[in-house]
Amino acid sequence: MRPPDGRFSFHPGPMQHDAPIRPAPQAVFTHTDEIHAGLMSGTSMDGVDGVLIAFDEQGRIRQTLTSAFVPMPEPLRRQLTGLQHPASDELAAAARAGQQLADLYAECVQQLLQQSGVSSRQVRALGAHGQTVRHVPAEGYTLQLLDAPRLAEATGIDVVADLRSADVAAGGQGAPLMPAFHAHVFAGLQGRYGILNLGGIANLTVIDTQQSTPTVIGFDTGPANTLLDGWIEAHHGHRYDHHGQWAASGRAIPALLERLLAEPYFARPAPKSTGRDLFNLSWLKQHLQAHPDAAAADVQATLLALTAESTAQAIRAQKLSAVYLCGGGAENAGLAQAIQQAVGPETLVQSTHALGIAPQAVEASGFAWLARQRVHEAPIPLTRITGSRHDSILGAWHKAPARQR
Repeated sequence: MRPPDGRFSFHPGPMQHDAPIRPAPQAVFTHTDEIHAGLMSGTSMDGVDGVLIAFDEQGRIRQTLTSAFVPMPEPLRRQLTGLQHPASDELAAAARAGQQLADLYAECVQQLLQQSGVSSRQVRALGAHGQTVRHVPAEGYTLQLLDAPRLAEATGIDVVADLRSADVAAGGQGAPLMPAFHAHVFAGLQGRYGILNLGGIANLTVIDTQQSTPTVIGFDTGPANTLLDGWIEAHHGHRYDHHGQWAASGRAIPALLERLLAEPYFARPAPKSTGRDLFNLSWLKQHLQAHPDAAAADVQATLLALTAESTAQAIRAQKLSAVYLCGGGAENAGLAQAIQQAVGPETLVQSTHALGIAPQAVEASGFAWLARQRVHEAPIPLTRITGSRHDSILGAWHKAPARQR
C-alpha cells in the first residue's frame, strides 16, 4: 500500500462524533481471531471513543466491527478539569471521578456490543486508557484515573488499564504510545511518512521504510486542540471550534504567535511528551498579558496557527513525504488546511480516511491492540519513541469476575 496520489483536499462535513454510528456488516472474523475493545478519553475530555476489533493470530486487524462515542457529562468533565490542579480533597475526588469514568466507559462498551451483536463472552479484553490528570515523567510518575475493577465488574470483560506506568518505570516518557501501533497497523506503507494525531495534544509518528531495517520514532509536538477548545469554551461555551470557523473569523497576531512559539518545549529534542500540565489556559494568559487588547477571535486564530506551525516545524525537520492526520483535529478543516499550508507542497497531507481507518477511531483502535498485546505478553517497542531503557509489557490486567474462577 502506497500513499495515494494527489494533494490534500479537505471537504467540510459532519464531525465524526456527529455522524450516526452504524453496525458493522456481517462479521467475517474466524474462530482463531480474538476480539478486543479499545476505549479512550483524551485531553480534550469531550467523551469516550470506543471500537471493537477482531485481530488475527499475528495481531493484525481482521475487521473493525463497530465504533461508538459517549459524550462526557458536564459535571464529570468539570470534576476532571479541577483535578488537573492540586486541591485539599483531591484524593477522594479522584476516586469518585475514577468510578464515574468507569461507568461511562461501561456505557460505551454496551453500545459496542449492542451495535455489533457480539456478546461480552466473545471479547477477550478491553484496553482502557482512563483520564490523565498528572503526567510528570521527569519525576517518574503518570496518573490516569479509572476504576478498572469496577469496569471489569460492570462489563464482565477483562480490563487492561494503567498502560503508561511500566514505560515510565523503565525510564521512558510514558507517551506517546500510539507510534508503536501506527508502525504495526500501517506497516504496508512505503517511504518516509508520518502519522499526526491531533487530540488535545499533537503527537507525531515518523516511520521510515527506506532503510534496510524500518525505523519508527514518535513524540508530542505540542498543543493540538486543548488550547483551541479551552479558549472557545471560555468565550462562547462551545466544546470545540467547528471546522475552525471562529478562528477563521479572526486574524492571527504575529507577535503573540512568536511569543507562544518561543516556549522551550518546542525546541527540545525527542523523546519528549507534554500535556495540560504545561499547555493550558493559564499558560496562554501569561503570554496574553503583553497583548491586553487582543480580540478573542484573533487569539483563536493565533492558537490555530500555533498548532499548525508547531506541528509543521516537526514535520519539516523530519523531511516527510506524506503525513496522515487522525484524532478529532483531523476533522477540523481550518486546522488541516493550515497544516498543509505550513508544511508546503513537498509533503502530502491527508486524513487516515485515505488509509481506510476513520481518524477518530485510530487511537481507540490502538488501545484495543495494546490490550491484545498484554494478553499475549508481548513487549511494546518504545525505546526509540519514549526513551525507555528497554521494551516493556504494558498494562495492569484486571480479570472479570466470571473469568477469575
